[in-house]
Amino acid sequence: MLAAERRDHLLALLAREGKIIAKEVAADLGISEDSVRRDLRDLAAEGLCHRVYGGAVPVSPALADYPTRMSVTPDGKRKVAEAAVALVRPGGALILDGGTTALAVAHRLPRELDCTVITHSPTVATALLEHPRAEVFLLGGRLFKHSAVACGAAAVEAAQNVSADLCLLGVTGVHPEAGLTTGDAEEAAMKRALAARAAETYVLASSEKIGTASRFRVLPFEDIAGVITDADPRQAVVEQLTARGVDVLTAG
Repeated sequence: MLAAERRDHLLALLAREGKIIAKEVAADLGISEDSVRRDLRDLAAEGLCHRVYGGAVPVSPALADYPTRMSVTPDGKRKVAEAAVALVRPGGALILDGGTTALAVAHRLPRELDCTVITHSPTVATALLEHPRAEVFLLGGRLFKHSAVACGAAAVEAAQNVSADLCLLGVTGVHPEAGLTTGDAEEAAMKRALAARAAETYVLASSEKIGTASRFRVLPFEDIAGVITDADPRQAVVEQLTARGVDVLTAG
């Protein structure tokens, strides 16, 4: 099989199965695992897959810059946000992550809701200016422009001094095997720090993030209460997550 044919085969397999296992592909095609790994390196260099131990999984589209992500699946993010808002109780304290889906949550919080919102996102904080009964605490640190959030040691330290009933956390990828991931190590550390300060953590994941992965792990599934998504509950990846014991809340 020619290199171009192997490439097409790998991309088709990734789209169909949601993962590539190098050993299995090598056996099926009668080629060496080294050849498959080289092909996967080339595809990863083009941003067409994310390499993991033993193979590859789909790469997350949520690694695009912030303005671009604002236009990605806005309807899906709206559905996820509406489902997430239903978890926020009057008088409660909410840790709200940054990113475009978290911003959609902020926009959909009832204007007269009496609550406390803790966030490291200036955009989320600004979205709550017209909520007169929402007490907003903005955590500071180095601005990570990809998601418009504060990160780094100062932000993590600030997070360790707060607590909340609920944390709504964004990620760039949710995959049954790769787990909950994001594209920056410091951002991943900040997300862990935020989740550790809440009684319950739910992950916000519009459908384009389901079945994809990024480089840095955020949390194990065991550390979250559930995943909120607009993905079809009959989707294979959603069924795999449910089989792993993940509580998947379907929005919309």
